[in-house]
Amino acid sequence: MNEEVDKKYAGLLEKKWTSVIRLQKKVMELESKLNEAKEEMTHGGPVGQKRDPKEWIPRPPERYALSGHRAPVTRVIFHPVFSVMVTASEDATIKVWDYEAGDFERTLKGHTDSVQDISFDQTGKLLASCSADMSIKLWDFQGFECIRTMHGHDHNVSSVAIMPNGDHIVSASRDKTIKMYCVKTFTGHREWVRMVRPNQDGSLIASCSNDQTVRVWVVASKECKAELREHEHVVECIAWAPDSAHPTILEATGSESKKSGKPGPFLLSGSRDKTIKMWDVSIGICLMTLVGHDNWVRGVLVHPGGRFIVSCADDKTIRIWDYKNKRCMKTMCAHEHFVTSLGKMLYLIFPQDCSLRGDRQCRSDSQSLGVPLRLSPPPHPTPRPKAVQMPHPILHPSPILLS
Repeated sequence: MNEEVDKKYAGLLEKKWTSVIRLQKKVMELESKLNEAKEEMTHGGPVGQKRDPKEWIPRPPERYALSGHRAPVTRVIFHPVFSVMVTASEDATIKVWDYEAGDFERTLKGHTDSVQDISFDQTGKLLASCSADMSIKLWDFQGFECIRTMHGHDHNVSSVAIMPNGDHIVSASRDKTIKMYCVKTFTGHREWVRMVRPNQDGSLIASCSNDQTVRVWVVASKECKAELREHEHVVECIAWAPDSAHPTILEATGSESKKSGKPGPFLLSGSRDKTIKMWDVSIGICLMTLVGHDNWVRGVLVHPGGRFIVSCADDKTIRIWDYKNKRCMKTMCAHEHFVTSLGKMLYLIFPQDCSLRGDRQCRSDSQSLGVPLRLSPPPHPTPRPKAVQMPHPILHPSPILLS
């Protein structure tokens, strides 16, 4: 009888002790999260006054839900000078909004198929757009007129960007090429090139593709500087880390480039494998992988303060990552459908569901269709200065000296 009892209860105390330790660890984690939430409620968020603007992060509810597009919104960008944002959509239009007032301003029409990407030059006087109609259009943003249409790709043009010096436009396409108009073609990707982005000084171009790779190109030589290969699915998006983030990245990762005295540049990538990766381009290695999204990652950027990474995905969420501690510090359930992109500087988030806003809420409505944009307010309003007429290098290629 005693032997049966001994067998029955053998190891029971050890199991209970292990369970207690696990529970204590869980309690400590929950207490830590609770303290962080209390601190954020006290000091953080868009209305907090004690937190440095560099540490400001968006909090629900949204300031505006903007409706108008009649198909999924593909991209959003902010004007570099005015309090204006611009959106592109699969309805073949580009719309201009006043983001401080939450008002629609105008629609730019010209493309005949889905507008895939848009980009301002640094002055904000020119806007470039690309489309599934295989064209790139250049718009005078002061007169809101299309001033040039460029062709060259043999398939859907999926991404476009105006180079930082304003002299050239770079684009990526389903035809597997990257073009710099109208001087260079970069080849090497084996599948659809999803996105292309120049770095801050325009010396490098990063691209990502359906071939599951991220490539970094040297503009001057057209050579591929690095081919980054750790994603396990299509790479949807990329973003360069600003110089302000370099010290935090080096502290968080202990990058080998720190030893050489030449940190970075650093690049982020988001993929259909549901992960976000940070790369040190100088040595071609992945510094960290952030896991947490439950579906395709569709947009990623580095917070202007350099401390956080912001991402969006088809799991309908926006996630804010403290990459120094390699953890997701906030998850916002943003929409009822896919969240397809993020705006830079402020955080605009938009879904692929067609719905109508009412009382700051998005709801289904059979009589009126529009894709809502949700805008979180900035820590400080952005003034809208007067426009200044100046020549632009794309339109005026001859050298101009100002003094």
